[in-house]
Amino acid sequence: MPLELLHIGFGNMVVADRVVAILAPDSLPMRRLVREAREQGKLLDASRGRKVRAIVVLDDGVVVVSALHPSTIARRLEGKGTDEGA
Repeated sequence: MPLELLHIGFGNMVVADRVVAILAPDSLPMRRLVREAREQGKLLDASRGRKVRAIVVLDDGVVVVSALHPSTIARRLEGKGTDEGA
């Protein structure tokens, strides 16, 4: 059974079945989540230095930040988005 990969920007991919949540980084609790993941060594930065627009939480507690908008990632996860921009 092949793994389905989710494109999260700039050629970076995560395993789609492991995604638990796709969040906007606007609130203090989300910034705290990213900070704590960084401190624990569980943060993956897929934003290439650009503004973080989405936080993807995986089932093993790894937090991935992306420069793509959460709705773009969600559409790709649903299989509706075929655009490969950014």
